[in-house]
Amino acid sequence: MASYSTPPKGWRAVLSGALGAGLVLLGMLAVMWVLEGYDYLVDGALDYYGIAGWDPNGLVGILFAPFLHGGFGHLMANSLPFLILGFLTAIRGLGKFLWATVIIILVGGLGTWISSPGVTAIGASGLIFGYFGYILARGLFDRSLVDILIALGVGAAYYSMLAGVLPNQPGISWQGHLFGFLSGIVAAWVLRRKRSAVTPPPAYPAI
Repeated sequence: MASYSTPPKGWRAVLSGALGAGLVLLGMLAVMWVLEGYDYLVDGALDYYGIAGWDPNGLVGILFAPFLHGGFGHLMANSLPFLILGFLTAIRGLGKFLWATVIIILVGGLGTWISSPGVTAIGASGLIFGYFGYILARGLFDRSLVDILIALGVGAAYYSMLAGVLPNQPGISWQGHLFGFLSGIVAAWVLRRKRSAVTPPPAYPAI
């Protein structure tokens, strides 16, 4: 896998990256709202494109399910944590954010499909749990003070989310939450900061 360079230093680069991250997240959220509006008009027909476990036709839902929701209440509940956790994921580099999103959608979606026979899962919560797992694991893998502080803050604010990975809420795809969270950890490992090996100086015989 190709190595990933750290983002440019300086406030201008940080602000530019933050602006780009915000625009991408707002664009993704806008797509979710437009699709939910259309889904309302067609009486929930888009929900057919969710992740239908163990159904070969349901595999296509891995790509579409994060952008579909079971009503405006479901979407409203996901919108704010999506923006907050997505932004904290993206602030360290827009390129890594996009790759992390792809990994979370594919790995988390496949895990949900395998573990959910006879169930159709939709919603951005798997992606949200993926961002949560990514932020927590990034501080560990990159060993950056900034990332560690962000992870501690997110962990303190959203620790109650971990209950969502347990099968204790009827009508909620805990499998999507669990595999979203695990795929975020996988993404943090794949996209971790690469450290170049330091070549020791050659040893010279004593004279």
